[in-house]
Amino acid sequence: MVPFFPPLVKQVFSLAVIAGNTLLRQLERRPKNSGLNLPMEKISICWLRRDLRLHDQAALYHALRGKYPVVVFFIFDREILDDLEDRKDRRVEFIYEQILSMDQELKKQQSGLLVKYGSALAVWKELVKEYDIAEVYTNGDYEQYALARDKAVGDLLSAKEIPLHSFKDQVIFEKDEILSKAGKPYSVFTPYSKAWKAKVNDFYVKSYPTEKYFTNFVRAKLPPIPSLKDMNFEAVGEPFPSSAFKQDLIADYDQTRDFPALEGTSRMSIHLRFGTVSIRELVRVAQELNATYLNELIWREFYFQVLYHFPQVNQGHAFRSEYDRIRWRNNEKEFEAWCEGNTGYPLVDAGMRQMNATGFMHNRVRMVTASFLAKHLLIDWRWGEAYFAKKLLDYDFSANNGGWQWAAGSGCDASPYFRVFNPSLQAKKFDPQEKYIRQWVKEYQTKEYPEPIVEHEMARERAIETYRKAVKKN
Repeated sequence: MVPFFPPLVKQVFSLAVIAGNTLLRQLERRPKNSGLNLPMEKISICWLRRDLRLHDQAALYHALRGKYPVVVFFIFDREILDDLEDRKDRRVEFIYEQILSMDQELKKQQSGLLVKYGSALAVWKELVKEYDIAEVYTNGDYEQYALARDKAVGDLLSAKEIPLHSFKDQVIFEKDEILSKAGKPYSVFTPYSKAWKAKVNDFYVKSYPTEKYFTNFVRAKLPPIPSLKDMNFEAVGEPFPSSAFKQDLIADYDQTRDFPALEGTSRMSIHLRFGTVSIRELVRVAQELNATYLNELIWREFYFQVLYHFPQVNQGHAFRSEYDRIRWRNNEKEFEAWCEGNTGYPLVDAGMRQMNATGFMHNRVRMVTASFLAKHLLIDWRWGEAYFAKKLLDYDFSANNGGWQWAAGSGCDASPYFRVFNPSLQAKKFDPQEKYIRQWVKEYQTKEYPEPIVEHEMARERAIETYRKAVKKN
């Protein structure tokens, strides 16, 4: 017998079936992780990379002002982490501490931080299956791996018809924003800095008021954050430099910055590297307190625009191609002595030991140690660049590459090849009481301290002749 339903009952039954099917489809779109409480409507994702803060953050600001509740998202990217030899790498610990701190801030908004561990593209392939993503917001990154990663993820999202919105956050000016009157990129710092200063105004350094929109975070219980142990890393537990601006140090920066025994630098570099401070806030402080410090921030942006306009430096080549013809000696034993701080030149050794022990080296000493490797020892600057990349907490490809090419003479606006730092004179000038040297080279002036690995004047003449042959070759 065919069941008979009165018209009204039939209509109610049909609506119930439709509602049930809709609910099933919505449930299917929910995260597969059990115990979650994400809303079933569409969401926006703000993808963090080197912008690890909720305050004055460009992509987050635009996401929060959008149509959809916002999930803040971070990937511990195995494409990067798996290449790290040291499983106590303190940069990973620094990022992890900041992730936990941000998660606590978000929990105050009844939200949290979504964190995944895996290769970026693979993680995103799973993410678009797990969540009903309407839009993705992120801030631009400029290094070679980041560009390739972002293109791959962008292509994936585009195929899913999910818009990817990218913003400028880690610099004041990027890409083509600072060009010469002829429309060309700058390869010399001084005219670049003048153009930078002529263009900057309150608009460019104004903070994004993200806090006004904190009610737009998704209200949800999110999966637990992977532990360092889950990712096969260990915490060292030593404190990191504070992110608080040391205004007295910045005010005296031009007077103290060259003396490694003093606490004369801001120690903001690690925070700029990972975006735990806002470049806009720091520029405002520098504009008010110290022009020399502002110049250092502009140097940072100068090297970023070099990456964009001169991609050969992002691919392992000298900025000035003739310097790729240098016949390096590349003595491995001498390189090992340099790495370990056993060259017999106290300022060089102090710097290398400081970096090996703490992940930090004073900027003046970075120049001296880099020049010593490339010119005194005639070891390819790329060897030193790679070693610094392993050891420095504030490692940033653009600044590291720019600094090494400056010291080696191969970069834009670089130290000329015939300029060879005398490390002994540098020590007398910038560490006259030998406080820095004695802090890091305990056996200095004892029988245990090695003799100089090379004689300065001979090494200087050898470097100049080797460079001259390469540079002058037709």
